[in-house]
Amino acid sequence: SNIVHLSTALTWLRGTIEVHDEMDDMRSEYEAMKMLPKVTLKDMFMNSMLRIPLFIAMMVMICQQLSGINAVMFFSTKIFKMAKLDDMDAQYATLGMGSINVLMTVVSLVLVERAGRKTLLLIGFSGMCLTCVLLTICLAYVRSIHSLYSSPNTPLSELGRLGVTLLHIPQNSAAWVSHFSIFLVIFFVVMFATGPGSIPWFLVSELFNQSARPAATSLAVAVNWTANFIVGIAFLPLQEALGGHVFIIFSVLLALFVVFVYRKVPETKNKTMEEITAMFRQISYQ
Repeated sequence: SNIVHLSTALTWLRGTIEVHDEMDDMRSEYEAMKMLPKVTLKDMFMNSMLRIPLFIAMMVMICQQLSGINAVMFFSTKIFKMAKLDDMDAQYATLGMGSINVLMTVVSLVLVERAGRKTLLLIGFSGMCLTCVLLTICLAYVRSIHSLYSSPNTPLSELGRLGVTLLHIPQNSAAWVSHFSIFLVIFFVVMFATGPGSIPWFLVSELFNQSARPAATSLAVAVNWTANFIVGIAFLPLQEALGGHVFIIFSVLLALFVVFVYRKVPETKNKTMEEITAMFRQISYQ
């Protein structure tokens, strides 16, 4: 009866009745797992065949959290106020951002089986990096315009420091930049939800067999929440000290994450557990 239930569930999940090969793979993995010794946390670090995928899994979790997404989520209203929106508009923009995050997470479930895990991670992190750069420029521009008009008698030497090259800039010229900043923050969330938001969580299970999966998942989740905690306590002091320039930090980190994903993260789309294990075995022997 369990086999019947498994077949029914896989048929519903995959959308096809051709699930017998996958069931055979699962059965073979289950039988092989019973012959393997239990994997401990020590084994995860001492065994090179496990250490390499563990490093990838933990780094992908760090990439997810240090991408700046939680900084944007936790302090989105404050970020919108940095773009000189009033309180009500900032709250509406935050609600819209959350709604789009949910929508794009659902869309990513469809994209991940078509485009692949690595491709979506690269697209997501690259889009987030570009967005951070543009957001830094926009916030700096808005701040310069408002600083200029808050002190109408500012001497010419100070105008240069503010980055303002024209003496007669309309005060409402920063309005479109403020609205563009809203678009950039929402686009940042869209890029995150496209791949980096969901893929790290199930990538861990795809990199390890059944015996190592519990320990690997525990370590990866611990790293994820530790990085989450660090961002939560560090972002606000950094924002108070750097203002809109705080996103320069995330821009640099995201650029590094793109390089890491491109060079180190394997594509697991349409690969069996045996193929993935063989790949890491070959890497460990090099």
